[in-house]
Amino acid sequence: MRGTKALRRLVALAAAGALIAGCGGDRSGTQGGGTRLSIATGNTTGVYYVLGGGLAEQIGKNIPGYQATAEATGASVENIQRVVKGQSDIAFTLADTAADAVAGTGSFGGPHPIRAIARLYDNYTHVLARADVGVKSVADLKGKRVSTGSPNSGTEVIALRLLAAAGLDPDKDVARQALSLPETVQGLKDGTLDALVWSGGLPTAGITDLVTGMGDDVVFVPLDDLLGAMRGAHGPVYVGGAIPKATYGTASDVPAIAVPNLLVVNEKMDPALAENLTRLLFDHKADLERVHSAAKDITRGNAPKTEPVPLHDGAKKYYGVTGG
Repeated sequence: MRGTKALRRLVALAAAGALIAGCGGDRSGTQGGGTRLSIATGNTTGVYYVLGGGLAEQIGKNIPGYQATAEATGASVENIQRVVKGQSDIAFTLADTAADAVAGTGSFGGPHPIRAIARLYDNYTHVLARADVGVKSVADLKGKRVSTGSPNSGTEVIALRLLAAAGLDPDKDVARQALSLPETVQGLKDGTLDALVWSGGLPTAGITDLVTGMGDDVVFVPLDDLLGAMRGAHGPVYVGGAIPKATYGTASDVPAIAVPNLLVVNEKMDPALAENLTRLLFDHKADLERVHSAAKDITRGNAPKTEPVPLHDGAKKYYGVTGG
């Protein structure tokens, strides 16, 4: 219970930071050029938002001359767009969405000038359905009311690809609704939705809330049968994984599909600031772990592995990476 209460307090602190930013925080420049940095995160009950709040706190304490606020957003696609437009300085994003951004494909009309600071932890794709609708596979979602995540989110990108991999037309075969995670959880609870797709770190507070509230009335849908199709269509960024049974109290581990998360910035960010942000992740990793356990999976060995998203020059300097 102490962990749950602490998580709620951290979410509240992050929300307060976002409110301050919305009231006109002093950002006297873009791409990290001002004293206040904006961190684009995700839904308020997701890991991005909680960890973003912790990152903002550490920036304020440990990078002289800078303060930061975590802002709730629709997540990956929107976050990258915000960084490119100068509306945010730092962004959490799924690696598959970021790969689309640098290539100018998918949701992006052309190449976007983003650079990575670090590869973080992995996101796991969750598919849950009400037990009374009889869904045992993604293909069984045909004809069902399905939340595919917030508009312009990494969850939405993965959800549409997952449905297609199962042989479904996302626009014709399901009653698709683009909803935030809090709206989605409420929809399953009150019966206005049959199922959801969510991509998030472990555990995601919103999913914990759903499983705790609905118990056996909600079930996890295994995804291992679709991994080959996802990799065949979209490349090796998708990997097999499992949601451990201890995460949400399931009877056994849930076969899932995982994809890395990245922390990205605009290519124009000052190299010294980018280097300091990279260093912060490791010098104060224990502090981030206290905010959310997903930070335990941020490792010095994996952090520079952000391909095909290039590392920022400042991050390269920290990691000792040479070349392109």
